[in-house]
Amino acid sequence: MNVKNVEKENGKAKITVEIGKEEFEAALTKAYLKVKKSIQVPGFRKGKAPRKIVEAMYGAQVFYEDAIEEIFPDIYTAAVVDQQLKAVGQPSIANMETPEEGGVVLTVATELYPEVTLGQYKGLEVPKAEATVTDEEVEAEVDRMAQQNARIATVERPAQKGDTVVLDFEGFVDGAAFEGGKGENHSLELGSGQFIPGFEDQLVGVSAGESKDVVVTFPEQYGAKELAGKEATFKCTVHEVKEKSLPEKDDEFAKDVSEFDTLDELRADIRARALKEKEDGIQSAFENACVAKAVENMTAEIPACMIEEQLDKQIEEFGYQLQRNGMSMDDYVKMLGGDTSRLRDTFRPMAENNVKANVLIAQIIDEEKIEVSDEEVEAEVAKLAEQYKMEADKVKEYLPAESIKSDLSYRKAVKLIADSAVPVAAQSVEEPKAEETAAEE
Repeated sequence: MNVKNVEKENGKAKITVEIGKEEFEAALTKAYLKVKKSIQVPGFRKGKAPRKIVEAMYGAQVFYEDAIEEIFPDIYTAAVVDQQLKAVGQPSIANMETPEEGGVVLTVATELYPEVTLGQYKGLEVPKAEATVTDEEVEAEVDRMAQQNARIATVERPAQKGDTVVLDFEGFVDGAAFEGGKGENHSLELGSGQFIPGFEDQLVGVSAGESKDVVVTFPEQYGAKELAGKEATFKCTVHEVKEKSLPEKDDEFAKDVSEFDTLDELRADIRARALKEKEDGIQSAFENACVAKAVENMTAEIPACMIEEQLDKQIEEFGYQLQRNGMSMDDYVKMLGGDTSRLRDTFRPMAENNVKANVLIAQIIDEEKIEVSDEEVEAEVAKLAEQYKMEADKVKEYLPAESIKSDLSYRKAVKLIADSAVPVAAQSVEEPKAEETAAEE
């Protein structure tokens, strides 16, 4: 196998590889033997036809494609690895010639990892918000804790907003019951918004033992298309009305729900934890903004295949998230009207940003000669083991040392950019929002 020519232009490469007659003949024989058992030729028992007979019947090149596939690892080594090309995506055969003297001459085409020219990535001026926690936010958390510790008791009066009713219901559209529209002894907090808009409001004033027809209209964008926009009647029977009784927010309440002796101490702790969470969120957003600005200053032609590969990974991960939430990817695509391209379009901007950031960080790691020691890897393993309550050896099984090194070097590069950046005044935020993922959109 001999490389005759290498052409590089516009982020792509074409490599001409010559495969000798004997080497290609051996590959043809292997290809023939692999499929021999399935070949049926008139006059021969199945799988018994000689190769020359098969070639005479179906053409001399009938096994060429399989033969090339057979030796493609060697072709890849000669065309890409030995030429020290940084190929991305899947190389392909762009052309094939079969000289009269035998053998084959192939042109292998591949996209190349982009040439990167870093712009300014140190000393960037990047907006950074100031974290603040309001008294209202603290009180909202105290209220949430009170709601969690509320007592619920059955009452003999008509239901009010905020009460929980225990009811049976069955829904009908055009006089016919529909799938998923029936429930028994279901607990529903009135005003919680769990059911279709208007449903809960119509149960206000109903007492235990009473029945009522609740008439609602399904939203136009309802998940079940056969119900979207249609009017439905739910026949409801209320069995119980339960009233929620909130505890007094005082020192005794603080002792019951926390390790603190006073309500003031509890509020101070809530404020401190909320402030730390916001500061962490703001720092993360600041680092992301620093990387994004450095990406803007970078010059690199990103091959389309890198975007598509990242897109595939993100959609695959999104599929796992859906499974964890009890939904399949097929069901989700159906919700989008069966349009998979719409799903890819949703994820594409994030994929492009991620690839550009990865290319930037890889170049910075190279130029800054960022390294990660074995001791740092061990410290990260210990940290992950404690975080996930696992043995260190188990962490190493799931995460090879090289993977951890790659992650740590990435973080070091991001820290280098962020530590050198100059934070500029930004509007204070109550709730820092990380860049929305495609899944959230």
